Amino acid sequence: MIIRCDHCRLQKELCLCGEFPRLDTRTRVVILMHSQELKKPSNTARWAHMCLPNSEIRLRGEIGKPLDLDGLQSDDAETWMLHLSEESELLTPELVKRTEKPIRLLVPDGTWGQASRLGSKLGKSMQARHVYLQSDAPTQYRLRSEHHPDGMATLEAIARALGIIEGVMIRQKMEDLFRRLVERELFTRGQLPPAEVYGGIPKGVKRS
Repeated sequence: MIIRCDHCRLQKELCLCGEFPRLDTRTRVVILMHSQELKKPSNTARWAHMCLPNSEIRLRGEIGKPLDLDGLQSDDAETWMLHLSEESELLTPELVKRTEKPIRLLVPDGTWGQASRLGSKLGKSMQARHVYLQSDAPTQYRLRSEHHPDGMATLEAIARALGIIEGVMIRQKMEDLFRRLVERELFTRGQLPPAEVYGGIPKGVKRS
């Protein structure tokens, strides 16, 4: 039986909680997480939230508890949502420069289908600028099968978006952490030998 960290969800002996960077951003990241994702070791939105002080997770999909949309359209920031639709605009530095207020970035989290359906539903019920990312590098996510050609993990999407909005350093630090987390989980699953784990693993640690 694998004993896991309550926070990062890695195998206890491989926990990286003490090495998460603190990345302060002007952008408020709001992760709209499906409740089924909350305790999955393969969920990456939790990792993003752990290194972004200016972020929060709002759960959806719980019986009798609708998604809380309170404050997501307040006038102190522009509300943008990562969602591919007919109205979506490519997220670029030029688009960001034309924005006078801070950005509140809504990020649907779940399977590709769950995230897409939520984005479509919210697009009909609230005013938010839809933006999408142009894939500039293959996903490094190997914990789940990805059936969409432009699919990527939620942490990767947040990192790439913040790289455009806040600066490339944010993206680099998040992606470096992401690779370490993913490869430690692959080691735990027996899918990656210890010598190939990015950043290495503590001496003497074995798979549970």
